[in-house]
Amino acid sequence: MHFTRLYGRVLGLLAADRWVAIGLATANAALAGLLFLEPVLFGRVVDVLSHSLSMPRSTVWEQALALLALWGAVGLSGIGANVAVSLLADRMAHRNRLAAMHRFFEHVIALPLSFHGDVQSGRLMKVMLVGSDNLFSMWLSFFRDHMSTFVAILILLPLTLAMNWRLSLLLIGLVVVFSVITAFVIQKTEAAQGEVERFQTRLAGNAQDALANVMVVQSFTRLSSEARMFGDIVRQVLDHQFPVLNWWAVVNVLTRAASTITTISIFVLGTVLHLDGKATVGEIVSFMGFATLLIGKLEGAVAFVSRLVFQAPAIQEFFEVMDATSSVPEKPGALALGRVEGAVAFERVAFAYPGGSRILTDVDFVAPPGRTIALVGQTGAGKSTAMALLQRLWDPVEGRITVDGHDLRDITLESLRRNTGVVFQESMLFNRTIRDNLLVGRPEATQEELESACRMAEAHDFVIRQPRGYDTQVGERGSSLSGGQRQRLAIARALLKDPPILILDEATSALDAATEARVQRALKALMAGRTTFIIAHRLSTVRDADEILVFEGGRIVERGSFDALVREGGRFAELVRTQLNTDVAVPAAAAVKAAE
Repeated sequence: MHFTRLYGRVLGLLAADRWVAIGLATANAALAGLLFLEPVLFGRVVDVLSHSLSMPRSTVWEQALALLALWGAVGLSGIGANVAVSLLADRMAHRNRLAAMHRFFEHVIALPLSFHGDVQSGRLMKVMLVGSDNLFSMWLSFFRDHMSTFVAILILLPLTLAMNWRLSLLLIGLVVVFSVITAFVIQKTEAAQGEVERFQTRLAGNAQDALANVMVVQSFTRLSSEARMFGDIVRQVLDHQFPVLNWWAVVNVLTRAASTITTISIFVLGTVLHLDGKATVGEIVSFMGFATLLIGKLEGAVAFVSRLVFQAPAIQEFFEVMDATSSVPEKPGALALGRVEGAVAFERVAFAYPGGSRILTDVDFVAPPGRTIALVGQTGAGKSTAMALLQRLWDPVEGRITVDGHDLRDITLESLRRNTGVVFQESMLFNRTIRDNLLVGRPEATQEELESACRMAEAHDFVIRQPRGYDTQVGERGSSLSGGQRQRLAIARALLKDPPILILDEATSALDAATEARVQRALKALMAGRTTFIIAHRLSTVRDADEILVFEGGRIVERGSFDALVREGGRFAELVRTQLNTDVAVPAAAAVKAAE
């Protein structure tokens, strides 16, 4: 039943091409009928010739020529139907393969980071490519090669009962044997092939993981270890695959044996019936033709079904990813905001991952438009989680977050994220040109606007020194650029997007002091006039913030300006003392100078 439902869904993907599919079904029905007629006509010709001695010569020629003319017309019609089926099936399969890939890609990139954090990108690539290829193979082979077989079995084979029911029962028996054997082997191998596919997925995931971290692999002399790990998975794939292959080898042997026995049985039974006057020579010849045709078609159909069994787990994985739902669904009729002013409020916000304990509790603050809010605290205190909620990567379990008074759950994700810019600790550049990376947030920007943003980010000078300027490829993750260059491009990208709300997520923590100074100047240009949230471990980077929120255990335990918090001598002052190795009781000015 699972197998049937899966392939019902595969065919359901052709809904947009349903008229083409209906046309192919009609053409295949016609093709099956034409194939059925050929043995019938051959048998009739044999009957005419076998009775030729008892009929006038002219009558024999007349009947023979009429049958041959009809046979020729059937043959030409069959060729035409085959051409039509092949052309339409090829085009439909190619078109829908690319459409399925597009839908998969569009769906996956829209899924929240919570999904991507749990699933390797190598696995997703493998699922998309292998799944769409298997869909293509199934559509093409079914509509081009095997649909006529199923039509013949379901509709035309029973019609042979009208010709000679005794011989027809042998053909029906052949189909039953094929069906029983195939169903039995499917039951035996379906689960095992699913296990094989899981190992194949692990293989793709591990390979992508090693290739993405090839520098670590080489630096830590992990070459032999990674190759050995890959080889271990390969061996497990083979260990699970071989039993499946053995079962389908048995199917091939049994089906060939059944087809041979059926052919001999038709000849023997036909001879006996002919001697008893219950079958003509033409009928025997027709049924021999039916058997030969049906055996070839059934062997092809069994091979098709075996491929379906091998492909089923990959297609199932494809659908599982397509069925993955967002943890932040958009409401029907959600409000699409224009450019917001940038007023942000957290109202008694609490958050916990599904099945986990509270990460944030009773977080409450207001950020008026244009203000700079710093979030500080130890690792795991809840700073990044709060900013993830502001981007609506998750929804709070209690309370709400608003932008310009609108609950984030009431506005479209696209309009929220269009109004929000993020500069990450890692610059996350595409393996494209500098220009393409800068235009990510604003594709319509002009060259003048692009260069202006780069100058403000102190990036223009190093860009024009690149081999092809703004059209220089930056390599995977920007590998051809230094850390500071990558970060300044990320800042220029955010400047070009011009968002009213800005999140700086440890934007300078990975930089050396000299580079950080240049990036900090670029950040000041970026922050001007925007509601800015700074997540920082280096407390020296937040001294100019309008308000500092000190997180601990998922709560805001202190809030105020840098100077005021130092004077209070509380948790923030302790963090300053730890980082700057200065006494918490020193005057605020001294602490600030030390922070600088």
